[in-house]
Amino acid sequence: MIRRVALKDLAPADESRRIADLARRLAPQEGYNLTALPGVRVLRSDRPLSRTPVLYDPGIVIVCQGCKRGYFGNQVFVYDEQHYLAVAVPVPFTMESDGTPGRPLLAIYMHLDFQMAADLMIEIAQHPSLTARNAPQSMMSSPMDPALSASVLRFLEAMGQPLDAVVLGPGLLREIYFRVLTGAQGAALRSALGMQGQFGKIGKALRYIHAAYAQPINLAQLAREAEMSVPAFHSHFRSVTQTSPMQYLKSTRLHQARLLMVRQGMTAEAAGYAVGYASASQFNREFKRLFGLPPVAEVKRMRNDFAVPPAQAASDFVSSH
Repeated sequence: MIRRVALKDLAPADESRRIADLARRLAPQEGYNLTALPGVRVLRSDRPLSRTPVLYDPGIVIVCQGCKRGYFGNQVFVYDEQHYLAVAVPVPFTMESDGTPGRPLLAIYMHLDFQMAADLMIEIAQHPSLTARNAPQSMMSSPMDPALSASVLRFLEAMGQPLDAVVLGPGLLREIYFRVLTGAQGAALRSALGMQGQFGKIGKALRYIHAAYAQPINLAQLAREAEMSVPAFHSHFRSVTQTSPMQYLKSTRLHQARLLMVRQGMTAEAAGYAVGYASASQFNREFKRLFGLPPVAEVKRMRNDFAVPPAQAASDFVSSH
């Protein structure tokens, strides 16, 4: 039974401890724990994870206990008990995290519900004080303010009760979306999700890559998809993703192949062919270059040291979390 606590009676430190306690109850197993809401999972990691390449699809990561660090181009994103991470478009980067059996990493992963976000953005746009346009960003780490912390606490309390989770959970999730979309970097996030201008054109190309990664794709084809010249497309693509279009395609294929081997037990050769490689030797070389280990060793490492989530139903993007 989850004991309810009046939020006004909690000091900030007590609130943080309460959030961590509730998250731990929702994550009894190491790895990704499913919840009553399909797009929400709670991660628990009882060990530190060294830098590993990841591919995050759009969503929000709220760390309830511990710390994660993301290395994206020349930027370092810290998301911990004081900061959450928001991802507007799927971007590959390198991540590391802290965690021990006594103090595990606990984090809520919310895969972005684009319809919910769009509905909220329409309502927010009706208020002139919140319509400032900021430069869109692919990924951002923002401070946890008191309003968002209170929303997260209410959400976790509801998720601990089966009936509350089903009836109240969607509304409380919407409240968290609202806090994020109107928070410190909410304007930049709204600009990114609005997919306007050059950022939107690159977003269109990213969706195409994730839908057709197993097919032959070249740079000119992607530029046409974005309705841009090849030089302009290449430049804008790199500014959004911190990598080149063809490197991004290669990373998407390799991340998907890794998941196929881990989740479905495919051989390296079969996984390589499934994601568009015609040469097994080329696949093995490029896989080792990205992940630092050959396929068999990396799959073993993933199963032993990294919490591999189940496939996300109806996702438009390849994702490693």
